[in-house]
Amino acid sequence: MQPVTGSSSDGAAPDPGPREGAGVVALAEWIVPAIIFVFCGVIAWLTTTFDEAPDIIVGHAMQPRNFPLFLCVLIAILNVVLILEMIRQPPGPRDRQPLQTLATAILVALFYPGVVYVDMFLTLAVIIFAMCLVWGERRLWVAALTGVLTPAVIFFSFDLLLEVRFPRGLLTNIYYG
Repeated sequence: MQPVTGSSSDGAAPDPGPREGAGVVALAEWIVPAIIFVFCGVIAWLTTTFDEAPDIIVGHAMQPRNFPLFLCVLIAILNVVLILEMIRQPPGPRDRQPLQTLATAILVALFYPGVVYVDMFLTLAVIIFAMCLVWGERRLWVAALTGVLTPAVIFFSFDLLLEVRFPRGLLTNIYYG
C-alpha cells in the first residue's frame, strides 16, 4: 500500500473527501431564515389591519394591503429556497467580514433617522455617495453623480409617472412649494 502524497498520477488534485459535518447545518445558521419568516409573518399580519381603499380611489387596481403581502410571500418562497440550499450544501466556516460590511450596516442604520429628521432624498443621496466611497470608488465625481442621479431618478419616476407624493423634508419642501 502506498502512502497518500497529495497528488495523483494524472496530475489532478486529490479529492479531499466529504466536508466535515456535511449534511448538518449548525443551529446558528438557522437564525437568519427564522428571522426572515418572523418578519414575513409580522408584515403579513400587519397588512390585515390596513383599511380597504374605496373603489373610487383604486378602481380595479390592487388594494394597499396586497402589494406588501405579495412581497412577503415572495420573500418567504425565496427563504424556503435558501433553506433547501443550506440543507443540500451546508455553509462552511466564514471568513471575517471586511470593514466595508460594518460601514454599510452603519450607513443603513443612519438612513432611518435621516429620512425622519432631514429628508428622504437628501439622505439617500448622501448614503449612496458614502457607499460608493466605502466600497472602493475613488473617482469622487462618479460617486457624486451616482449619489445625485439615483435619488433624482427615483423621485421623479414616482412623482411624475406614478403621481406618488413623498413626505415633506428639506428638498421635498422646496419642490412641492
